[in-house]
Amino acid sequence: MDHSAARATAAPQLHVVLVLAAATGGIGAHVRSLTQGLVAHGVAVTVCAPEGTDRRHGFTTAGARLHTVDITPTSGARSDAVAIGELRRAFTGADVIHAHGLRAGLLSDLALRTAGRFPGIRPDTPLVVTSHHALLATGLERRLQRLMERRVVRAADLVLGASSDLVARARELGATDARLGPVAAPPMPPADLDRAAARAAALPGGDDGRPVVLAIGRLVAQKCFSLLLDAVPHFAAPGEPMPHVLLAGDGPERQALTERVRAEKLPVDVLGYRSDIADLLAAADLVVLSSRWEARSLVAQEAMRAGVPVVATAVGGVPELVGDAAVLVPFADPRALGGAVRELLGDEKRRVALADAGRVQACTWPDEAATVAQVLSVYDELVQRQN
Repeated sequence: MDHSAARATAAPQLHVVLVLAAATGGIGAHVRSLTQGLVAHGVAVTVCAPEGTDRRHGFTTAGARLHTVDITPTSGARSDAVAIGELRRAFTGADVIHAHGLRAGLLSDLALRTAGRFPGIRPDTPLVVTSHHALLATGLERRLQRLMERRVVRAADLVLGASSDLVARARELGATDARLGPVAAPPMPPADLDRAAARAAALPGGDDGRPVVLAIGRLVAQKCFSLLLDAVPHFAAPGEPMPHVLLAGDGPERQALTERVRAEKLPVDVLGYRSDIADLLAAADLVVLSSRWEARSLVAQEAMRAGVPVVATAVGGVPELVGDAAVLVPFADPRALGGAVRELLGDEKRRVALADAGRVQACTWPDEAATVAQVLSVYDELVQRQN
């Protein structure tokens, strides 16, 4: 057999560049999952991400080449120019650019459009942008973000929205092509501890038999843990023992939340960043999601897969994610949130029913393999369209 002829006729390896800004939560986990799946399908993957992101998410461990690009959360002439230059270097030889988030999408588009005669970059390289979050800023910042959003969705060859409302928003702003691209929650390792041991380990004073309410997430404004604290006094009727409330996560609001817990003497333990989420779920009687907005909440997915009932605000993509398998309440209503928690803690039969319904609902969600297959199909479609 003429091996040189076989090599000449073989399809060239697809080269995809995944671009993201600082990602400490769901976006980073999603990009890591995509990386692993794409590499397993023979795709060459370069991940452009800020310094330190790889240590948290393991892109190189999953088989990617890492190109460090510091994409800052907000625009700056100097920092953006440096980032665009690094992106141009990373885009050399790429068949598809896939940016995650609007800032990453904006700078990726600028890098492509200003490449000029930069060797190895085609200005018409397909650009995919996954929209993971709604824009929640106010005032001047909101207007600036809306301008960026409009530019990015119109520049992209394809916008993938993590939830239906994001897809509708992209179409409203004039996206050429916008589709639903659900973000699958990576499988969580099983708990190391059984329920009794998990409760004993999770509760600072030991297990005294009181219920455990768990909240997990990055301590930022979008997650609205201030609403959770507003609701805590309503978690038990007057004269009833209050449940233990565990808040796992880190972020810029940690100090303010901790100080408020101390000042108001709330039965809340702010645990900081935790890697033992499976054990915390094993200890919990229910999980509370108090977010101002979510697409496909990884916390809700993890809880429902683990059979832990969920009480959540009815925002963004949460209703379509959970269906009838969780208790939904209006956002910004601490009495409604607290009342839902109180009623569910007092109704073991309903908690068991919701736990079972959550596992059934989880079976309807696309898994990582289906997510990777959808993305690969999109890449092939765009590359063929360019040829």
